Amino acid sequence: MTYPFSDVSAQPLSALTDLTGRTALVTGGAQGLGRAIAERLAEAGATIVIADLDADRSSAAASEIAERFGVLATGVRMDVADSQSVAAAVDEAAVTAGAPSIWVNNAGIFPSQPLLEMSDETWEQVFAVNTRGVRNGAREAARRMSDGGVIVNIVSTAGFRGTAPGLSAYVSSKHAVRGLTKQLALELAPRGIRVLGVAPSYVPTEGNIAMATAAMEQMAAAGIDPSSMPAAMSQSLIGRQGTPDDIARVVLFCASALSLVMTGSTLLADAGETI
Repeated sequence: MTYPFSDVSAQPLSALTDLTGRTALVTGGAQGLGRAIAERLAEAGATIVIADLDADRSSAAASEIAERFGVLATGVRMDVADSQSVAAAVDEAAVTAGAPSIWVNNAGIFPSQPLLEMSDETWEQVFAVNTRGVRNGAREAARRMSDGGVIVNIVSTAGFRGTAPGLSAYVSSKHAVRGLTKQLALELAPRGIRVLGVAPSYVPTEGNIAMATAAMEQMAAAGIDPSSMPAAMSQSLIGRQGTPDDIARVVLFCASALSLVMTGSTLLADAGETI
C-alpha cells in the first residue's frame, strides 16, 4: 500500500506554512475560537469557508475575512449534527471555494447540568453536536479530499480529565472525540489524510463566557460553590490565560506542512494546565 505523504525537508519555512491554493472549512467559524482559526488560516493564504448555524453571521464573517486578508472567503449555514446539512453546505461552498483540503471541526456546546438532574435530551444534544458533529464533518471531509488533506478536531482539555461539576456530558463527548481522532488517523492515512486534535483550556470567547456564566448560575442554584468552575479553568503556568489566537496558531501548525510527520495526536494547548 502506498501512503501519499511527501518528504518536505528541502522546502523553506515560508513554503511549509503557505496555504495558498488550499481551501479550509471551519465549523462554528463565525465567532470566537473558530473565527480566530479562520483568520490565521486566511493569513497563510487559504481560501476560507465559514460554516455556522447562523447563515447571516457566517456570511458577514466571511466578508470581513476576505476584505482583511485578500483571500476568497464564503459563508454557509451548517448544522454539524445533521449529516445532510453538512453535505449540502459543502456542496454550496464548493461552487465558489472548491473542495476543502483542510477541515476544522470546531463547533461545540457545553451546557452545564448536574448528573442527577440531566435529561436524556441534554445528553443526546451534547453528543449530537460535539461527537457526531465531528464524525459527520470528518466523513464529509474525507469524501471530498481526493488529493489528501488535514482534519483538525478541537478537543478541549476536557478530553483528558474531569473538569467542573455539571459537565459530565461535555467531558464524555470530548473524550470520545479524542478517541475518534486516533481512529480516523488510522483509517484515513492510506487516503493521504492526516487527523490531529487540538485541546485548548478555557479561553474567553463570546460563547464560552456566556456558557460559563450560565453554568456558574446553575451551580449556585444547585448549592454548589460556583468558584470551583473558574478555578478549574485557570491553572495556567505561563502567567496568563490563553487567547483564541494562541489556539489558532496551534491549529495553523497542524494544518500546515510543518506537522507533516504527525497524525493521530491531540496537542494540548493549555498553558500547562493538565500537567
